[in-house]
Amino acid sequence: MKKYTFTEKKDTRSGFGAGMQVLGQTNPNVVALCADLVGSLKLDAFIKENPERFIQCGISEANMIGMAAGLTIGGKIPFATTFANFATSRVYDQVRQSVAYSHKNVKICASHAGLTLGEDGATHQILEDLGMMKMLPGMTVINPCDYNQTKAATIAIAEHDGPVYLRFGRPVIPVFTDADQKFEIGKAWMVNEGTDVSIFATGHLVWEAIQAGEMLEAEGINAEIINIHTIKPLDEKAILASVKKTGCAVSAEEHQVAGGLGDSIAQVLIQKHLAPLEYVGVKDSFGESGTPAQLMEKYGLSAKAIVEAAKRAIARKK
Repeated sequence: MKKYTFTEKKDTRSGFGAGMQVLGQTNPNVVALCADLVGSLKLDAFIKENPERFIQCGISEANMIGMAAGLTIGGKIPFATTFANFATSRVYDQVRQSVAYSHKNVKICASHAGLTLGEDGATHQILEDLGMMKMLPGMTVINPCDYNQTKAATIAIAEHDGPVYLRFGRPVIPVFTDADQKFEIGKAWMVNEGTDVSIFATGHLVWEAIQAGEMLEAEGINAEIINIHTIKPLDEKAILASVKKTGCAVSAEEHQVAGGLGDSIAQVLIQKHLAPLEYVGVKDSFGESGTPAQLMEKYGLSAKAIVEAAKRAIARKK
């Protein structure tokens, strides 16, 4: 099993900010909009270098989505930015009607997603956003795993024609992917090949899956770990190839198990290759206030939880 290490920890939202700075220098059609959260979305560098390409919308997310949809008519590529809770559930009608229905080229970029928002509590810890956004026809949904991958994904979606939901978070986490990586929308990343169980992880849970793989290896279990950074379109080919080899699977996500990555994988397996699947995610519950580490442990999103799920999946295929 390949070993992954890291020398620094950074937040994925800073990866988004770094990607926006690159786009500010390379793509004149990119415009940033924000709902009064410039510092939280790390847009300072983009705004400093491109003040004429930034629109401060204030705390009016619905209006921001409408403005973004309108900007596409003139050929602009608007990046509408705010917290994930406000970018999805608060403005779902505007996203559906003004962006998805007419396939507008809007990039909805959402920070502070999931439990790891931490101390701000349940009202801000959206855990349903991936499900809500993947249900919209034509919407591409991306959930990168670290700073470098978030930067690469931000740059990549500017070249993609159509609406995109890009999800990232607040806490600092290990940076373990290559700085010069090429991000391919819809193409899963093979983290480690294995033969006993497939672990499909997304977002912050990819690092936990890597740690889980090392823990399983110490017990003689050879896990295959795949980073599903694009929830939609799903890389069905990679999922099926892996499960046909290992015979069972685990999904791992910082999201409700209902409607998230695990359910997307389950749809593939039910229709094309029946196999045991265990879910690691939040189970029909809101979050609460706490440190990210405390919440990940309490709600069963740790490497240890992935190890236990892998063992359950392996036991079911026998």
